[in-house]
Amino acid sequence: MGLSTTHLIIFLIIIVVIFGTKKLRNIGTDLGSAVKGFKDGMRDGADKPAEPPAPAAPVQQVGATPSAVKETIDVETKTKA
Repeated sequence: MGLSTTHLIIFLIIIVVIFGTKKLRNIGTDLGSAVKGFKDGMRDGADKPAEPPAPAAPVQQVGATPSAVKETIDVETKTKA
């Protein structure tokens, strides 16, 4: 139940009739340039060594000073019925 050569030829003729040769040429050109750009990007990425990440800045908490007054806030939640 595979595709024979005649089935493929008929399929290609239908595609050309529906889309036209100019649109198919544009699609092929766009697809080719996209593949070329992807390959160039992969090659450029492989040439450059990975840079180590910059050290993170120390985290400062707001109100974490010893002179800050510690308060506790009690909250009651309501459940939706």
